[in-house]
Amino acid sequence: MKKLLFAAVMMLIAVALSGCGGGSNSPPAFVTQILSNPTYDGDIRLDTSNVFTVTQGNVPSVFAGIDPVTGSEYRAFLDFPLTGAGGVPGNAIINYATLDIFIDSISIQAAANSIPIRIELVSFTPPTLLASDYDRVLQPPLAFTTILPPITRADVFRHVTVDVTPLMVEAQRLGLPNFQVRILEDFGFVFPGLIEIDDTTVNRAPLLTVSYF
Repeated sequence: MKKLLFAAVMMLIAVALSGCGGGSNSPPAFVTQILSNPTYDGDIRLDTSNVFTVTQGNVPSVFAGIDPVTGSEYRAFLDFPLTGAGGVPGNAIINYATLDIFIDSISIQAAANSIPIRIELVSFTPPTLLASDYDRVLQPPLAFTTILPPITRADVFRHVTVDVTPLMVEAQRLGLPNFQVRILEDFGFVFPGLIEIDDTTVNRAPLLTVSYF
């Protein structure tokens, strides 16, 4: 009798484990892809005379870095809406996030092998770009990462994918309605270099991919 009872209990345990998928209760991850909003994408140029030029709204491309010919510095801005259909729920837990950009061209000194690029989470609200958004003191970054490995000539006419998970986690923590980034040449001793990021071409426009629970 005891042997029969033991066998019945073991069978019940086996059935319970198989029904739970081996005991794993992990929720399924959802993945969404969000194109940047070309109405709000743009760049800000600071020339050698300390004059700012803001370009925004349905532009073919945006620029980031330092022009090795003119010395002007460009900082690009991309805007990805997080709310509404296809967005990221406010209570979601971020699994990972990537930013895909397409490099149309680069301009770099002959002595340089690469262009170190920094990506910063910012919040330019209202979404109209202002000259002050260029300034990292007036518009401090909320989080940042760098493109690794740095951009090289080999990246021209190619997609570059960047891990922006820490930036997306911070955007979610702050409850930001938009994932907005400022892209610029990294700091320190660097050779001037300028990258052109495609902004409106089909299958080349900036794309944010977010996996969440």
